[in-house]
Amino acid sequence: MSDIHELDALGLAAAVRAGDVSPDEVARHTLERAERLGPAVGAFAHLTPDLALEQAALAGRRLREGGALPPFLGVPVPVKDLTMVAGQPFEAGSAALRGTIAPADDGVTIRLREAGTLMVGKTTTPELGLPAYTEPDVAPAARTPWDPRRSAGGSSGGAAAAVAAGIVPAAHGSDGGGSIRIPAAACGLVGLKATRGRVSKGPLGVDGAGLTVDGVLTRTVRDTAAFLDVLSRPWPGDHYLLPGPRETFLAACDRAPRRLRVGVLTQPINVHDATVHPGALAAVDRAVGLLEGLGHELTGAAVPFSPEDWESFNPLWAVGALSVPLPPEAEELLVPLTRWMRERGRRYSGVDYARAVAAVQGLARSAATAWAGLDVVLTPALATPPPIVGTMRDDADPAADFEAQKAFTPWTSPWNMIGAPAITVPLHREEVDGRVLPFGVQLGATRLGQEELLLGLAAALEEADPWPTGPVAVG
Repeated sequence: MSDIHELDALGLAAAVRAGDVSPDEVARHTLERAERLGPAVGAFAHLTPDLALEQAALAGRRLREGGALPPFLGVPVPVKDLTMVAGQPFEAGSAALRGTIAPADDGVTIRLREAGTLMVGKTTTPELGLPAYTEPDVAPAARTPWDPRRSAGGSSGGAAAAVAAGIVPAAHGSDGGGSIRIPAAACGLVGLKATRGRVSKGPLGVDGAGLTVDGVLTRTVRDTAAFLDVLSRPWPGDHYLLPGPRETFLAACDRAPRRLRVGVLTQPINVHDATVHPGALAAVDRAVGLLEGLGHELTGAAVPFSPEDWESFNPLWAVGALSVPLPPEAEELLVPLTRWMRERGRRYSGVDYARAVAAVQGLARSAATAWAGLDVVLTPALATPPPIVGTMRDDADPAADFEAQKAFTPWTSPWNMIGAPAITVPLHREEVDGRVLPFGVQLGATRLGQEELLLGLAAALEEADPWPTGPVAVG
């Protein structure tokens, strides 16, 4: 058998069920790697060894007792520190929440626990999950293992670093403007933002503006699909109800999609003048060749709305930051970007917020019109390689910081606004400043509920041109 950390999540789950490795061995192996490798890439805000070993012991008992087993029994999956795990630290990357202990499990935590996973730690996130980099004041910066000088992206940066470094096969993340897809691209992983409402917030959550969706970061499309089967089970009282897959999302990976009409878009959406790195364009060219070889039709795709139209997203983002309940004395503990966004939130009236909700819904209609006749839109995942840690965060000028993030991620947030699913896959590698880096592409559906189509297409790309499962594989 391969080393534990070399197996993907489905492979490790199969090894545990077969008795090739025990849950206790998996937990101890993972915790040792987390302690040894995690600090160098800033993967974890907190490790939870007692909880992981307790869950491993329970998993071992279930194996000995026999009977039906959950799909990921004994597989380590850490939870992002924006999500509550009862009795564990919950700091959301912020000094203002330092020392907070979660009183209950969030819905996604419950689903992962039901699936048999081992909760080995809370992964690092930037303060309140706001920026596209992960450089909190309360934990080490998350760095891509492909080049530890560079950011792992954000806001699920610690999750991506943990998977790419070979500590865990999968990690929980969440995506409100690209926060799964950005770090997946920075770290050479697969990242799916599911359809709005596909993954319920659970009994303690509310959907609000409907921008954020929970999910996972993985090394393979099949792992991502299998976790979507776990996380997409509904809860009573859900605001959104979507039809499920024909069989399972995992089964969709084995079905070749019909001939699709794929629109290619390399012009930035949310800014006028973002620089697009040649490696990002080469990744799209590689995808175009593969998709044509698979029999799909490729054509140009229009920019669905202007950067000025995109600005309607800002009130939702700023008011979202402001709505986090903090005592007044905690405000000075926030990083400058968060304070700046919360101050912007205070300037918007209730009418402004209502208009923003309506405007974003209007943009979804604009995108549907612009992309009528297309099944999927292909874009670069990111405009440039991930920045050197510390160069994008600008405490002296938060407005410039925000603009730099937009230029880095000009294609991710539109899919949060329109609500349709989008997936990034790490198709291309290229040397930058002496290091080989991954360059991903994004496949964005043009309609809601099209996860099966995207997963089937991404799996076909993975089969046609397999990507390395980590930086070790490229030397």
